[in-house]
Amino acid sequence: MTKYIPFILFTVLTNAAAQVMLKYGMMQLGALSFAGVNPILKILQIVFSPWVFLGLCTFVISMASHLFVLSKVDLSFAYPFLSLAYVVVAIFAYFLFKEEVNAMRIIGIALICGGTIFIAQSGGSAHADPAIDAVKAVAPDTAPENS
Repeated sequence: MTKYIPFILFTVLTNAAAQVMLKYGMMQLGALSFAGVNPILKILQIVFSPWVFLGLCTFVISMASHLFVLSKVDLSFAYPFLSLAYVVVAIFAYFLFKEEVNAMRIIGIALICGGTIFIAQSGGSAHADPAIDAVKAVAPDTAPENS
C-alpha cells in the first residue's frame, strides 16, 4: 500500500496547485458581476483566463492521478489523503496571498495531519489484478505476484 503513497501525494499536490492557480486567476479578474453581461460570455471569459484555465487543466491532471490511485487502493485509504490539500493550500495562501492562519486553523491543520498519519499507518488493501488472478487460476506456479 505504501508504494502508492507517492501517487496519492502527487494527487494532493496537483489538487492544491490547482486551487492556488484558480484563486490567483480569480484575483486577476476581480470581483465577479453578471449585471448587464451575457452569463455564457462571462463564464467563457473566466474559464479561458490564463490562470483559471491552467488551474482547471491541473485539476484534470489531479483527477487522472486520483483515478489511477483508486484503481490500485481502497477508497477509504486514498480519499482521506486529499484532506492534505487543505494543509498545502493554507500554507500557500499564507505566503502568496497573505491570508491569515490563526491558532484555530493551525490546530485544524495539525488534526488533519494527525488523522492522515493514522490512515497511512492503517495500510489498506491493494486491488487485485484480474488478469493475474486468471493466470493464477490456470497455472498457479507460473503467475506473477500481484502488486
